Formats: sequence, structure tokens, C-alpha cells
Amino acid sequence: MTGREGGDRTVDTEGDAGVHGDAGVYGDEELLARRFDADRGRLRAVAYRMLGSLSEAEDAVQETWLKLHRADADAVENLSAWLTTVVGRVCLDMLRSRGSRRESPLEYYVPDPVVRVGDTSGTAGGVGAPDAIDPERAAELTESVGLALLVVLETLSPAERLAFVLHDMFAVPFDELAEVVDRSPAATRQLASRARRRVRDASPGPAPDPRRRREIADAFLTAANGGDFEGLLAVLDPDVVLRADGGRLMAATSRVVRGARAVVSQALTYSRFRKAVLRVVANGEPAALSVVDGRPAALMVFTIAGDRIVELHVLADPERLATLGLTAEELSRAEP
Repeated sequence: MTGREGGDRTVDTEGDAGVHGDAGVYGDEELLARRFDADRGRLRAVAYRMLGSLSEAEDAVQETWLKLHRADADAVENLSAWLTTVVGRVCLDMLRSRGSRRESPLEYYVPDPVVRVGDTSGTAGGVGAPDAIDPERAAELTESVGLALLVVLETLSPAERLAFVLHDMFAVPFDELAEVVDRSPAATRQLASRARRRVRDASPGPAPDPRRRREIADAFLTAANGGDFEGLLAVLDPDVVLRADGGRLMAATSRVVRGARAVVSQALTYSRFRKAVLRVVANGEPAALSVVDGRPAALMVFTIAGDRIVELHVLADPERLATLGLTAEELSRAEP
């Protein structure tokens, strides 16, 4: 059995917090798989924050299942904590090996978004994402992890990222993390502290409510479609950063543009959004998906602080856009 196959089960885990002292409770493979599935959503959330990639996060969860399958689960005192530590170690190994094989420069890399349609005000709702992600899973993946934060996490060292994600986001104690990164608890605490400062220094600031964020994003799209440069300047922060990732097939479109006037001057960047646009939510932030011939052509995600757009993330990579998982019916809702 694989980890993906286990994801099809619905599990009632009440009263199943630990296994120590309950000899043989996980001796049955089916029961072990059900117990793993009870933690699957949280493990995906850990892996997604660690890796910024939905496909790699699935691979990390799969590898964690294989490690559990080979382990003596009955000897584990707290299975949920053990699984969290294991998936963190798997992600750490993946991050360490990633640097030598990353195809696109980190400067303009846009992490994988989790996109949903329906209520585009930024509140919880339906989902369109890989493998028909259900609303509960999407909420776990996107809560408090916008693309802007994932971009910052990409700048951390693998050990810093693990210390920050597992301790600050999932409350794993430093003495447990120390064993994963092979450092003392004090040194591991310093890793998290450095990462925390980087995240805090890069924070865009407080955002308005979801409805106001959507209004600002719509104002940008209206101004862009009408060639209204002054209207664009009115909603852009003076130090706005636009990051466009075209991936392997559209490498020529990849760039980073800084400053409101420089962003406005990139009129061609918005040309694809003058066609049919589907208003969506990506990682809890307002976004616009350009649809051409019934297929996703580009995704623009808005990060807003105060009443201005401070970051724009544009994913134009055809290969990753094809994995968004939106249905034909959802894509048909795009409007000129």
C-alpha cells in the first residue's frame, strides 16, 4: 500500500493519541494506515511549508509513510509527534539536495500556489487544486502561508527553514529538532531566531480585510485592462515588487521588477489579463487567473498591506499551471 492510496479513507481517531503501553495496537497494517491518514493533512501542511511545492510535499508524505511502514510503530510513544519529526527530516534532505538541481534562479521563483474558486473574498470556500484537494486540506495548506511568506522561506538555509517551520508553526520542541539538524538545542534555537528575524523583516505589514483586498486587486485589473497608468500607480506601493516565473518553457518571461513606475511600465506583463479572467483565491490572497482557449495561461497573486499592493506574483509556467486542477466548468466562469 502507498501513502496516496491511504488518502482515500475516512478515519475516526478519537482516543488514539498515543501508542506506548498498548502493545500491538498497530500490528495490523490496515489500522496503521488509517492512523497515518489521520495525520496526513498536517504532514502535508508541514511539507508544503518546508518545500513550497505541492508535488514535492506529496513525495515527502509518501516517504514518511514508507518509513513508518518499516518502523516499529508500537514502540513509538507519540505517533503524531514522531511523524512530524520524520517528515521534517525528509524535507530537510530534499532541501539540501535541491540547491544543486534547481532549474530557475531563486530570485524570480514563485512557489506552487493552492488555488480555489467560488467565494473570492478571501474566506474559506471551495477548492481547485492538485488531486481534487478538499476544503479541509486546502485550509490546512493555505492558512497563514501566503506566497510572500513562502518566498521568504526559500531564502533561508535548509536548517533554518526546518527550525522555523517546525518550531514556530508546529510547536515542535527544540530538543527534538536538535536531533534532526544534528546540533545542540541552543544552536537550534539560534537557527529559528535568525529565521524569525528574516521573516519579520520581510513582512509586508498588516493587510486589510479580505473584501477590501479583493477591491484593490480588482482596481488593479481594471486599470491594467484600460491602460490607466495613473490608476495603477494609485493602488501600487512605491516599493512594490513584481516576481514573474515562466518556468522552463516560458523562461523569457521570468523577471523581477521593483518599484511602482517600473512595474507600471511593464504593460506587456498584463496583456494576457486583458482576455478572459477568472477571479480566484491563491493561498488566501486575491488572485486572477487568465484563461485562454479553456486553459490557464497565467496566474497573478496580489499581496496587499494597508491599501496598496506590495507584491505581485505571476506564475506563467505552463507545466505548473496545468496542475492547478481546476475543472472545465470552473474555467468556463472566466469573464472578459
